[in-house]
Amino acid sequence: MRLIPTRFVKDGMYLAQNLNDINNRVLLQKGVELTQNLVKKIEENGIYSIYINDEYSDGEIEDVISPRLRNTAIKTIKDTFDHLNKYMNQGNNTVKVKRLKETGEKNIESLNKISKEIVEEILASNNLLVNLVDIKNIDNYTYQHSVNVAVLSLILGVEAGLNKNELYDLCIGAMLHDIGKAFISKEILLKRGALTEEELKIIREHAKKGYDYLKENYALSANIKLIAYQHHEKVDGSGYPNGYKGDKVNKLAKIVAITNAYDAMVSDTPYKPAVPPNEALEFIMGSAGRYFDFQMVKLFAKKVIPYPVGSMVKLSNGDIGVVEEVKSEFPLRPKVKVVRQKAVTVEMETIDLMKETNLVIEGLMYEVPNACVPRQMGEKNSFKKVIG
Repeated sequence: MRLIPTRFVKDGMYLAQNLNDINNRVLLQKGVELTQNLVKKIEENGIYSIYINDEYSDGEIEDVISPRLRNTAIKTIKDTFDHLNKYMNQGNNTVKVKRLKETGEKNIESLNKISKEIVEEILASNNLLVNLVDIKNIDNYTYQHSVNVAVLSLILGVEAGLNKNELYDLCIGAMLHDIGKAFISKEILLKRGALTEEELKIIREHAKKGYDYLKENYALSANIKLIAYQHHEKVDGSGYPNGYKGDKVNKLAKIVAITNAYDAMVSDTPYKPAVPPNEALEFIMGSAGRYFDFQMVKLFAKKVIPYPVGSMVKLSNGDIGVVEEVKSEFPLRPKVKVVRQKAVTVEMETIDLMKETNLVIEGLMYEVPNACVPRQMGEKNSFKKVIG
């Protein structure tokens, strides 16, 4: 399967993953044949990128945690945000405030339990790699983003050699890193398009507001609270809310700063469309030592697969092909199966970019130029048939 923006979906493509609506109910089952009417319905539900199977790619990419666990975590984070909204609207009604505080404590207990399950699933996995972009509904973006940041952070935390207690704190802190956004109006959070300077200033208040809320209401570790407070700090001091630099930024917050930025870039958000994983990784790597901790970026770059198996890519010599095999140590140099249309035949060639050092991948492709679509004489052939 491969990830494409919905605007590139053609009739005859097949949905490769279930799509859920804002209430986490299945909107479309994987395997359904896509039409423009279905694409319109998908976009009306705030989803602008999907995984598809077509004649160019029909493989599977597995998530690093189970769908059940991911959905449970998303629901619990949503419940935590919803509870906070109710808590803030109770004014001086002490009975309701007390009851809601107890509900909030139960939500935190649930997140503690979920974090341990997620940590155990990730520790049980072999050769963890970031090769799947989580599809998000724009209206549920904050909750889905929070879970994905937790998963990405744990992958990086394991690579960094964190102990299990640090991993628990990292997971809970990552799931709660945006809790301060519950204090920001939905008109701003869900605004389509660019934010004004004043709106950006309000958005930036979420780090301090989230920290204050966690500190005043729950017996959480300092690491968890500091993740909420410092995940937008940059190691050169140009971040917010305090402009801390270097070692003044909490170690776990440095991890979440990277994974938060990466997941935001590869996701469709209310503010902007997604960018391809390779471009997001290039930004992270280019910001090492300036925005992000240099050593953590080195580790993260080893775990991210910018061109997963099944991705359609364009090579620097103009060839277009499908990524066939990725080496975890060198994710930018995969094996690519290229198909070239000759006058009466189709030639196939697997190019190993570890050996063909003069070639590089220029970027992902979502549409195939007509000249690259293989055709046998007298037969309408599919790419899938050609490459077996």
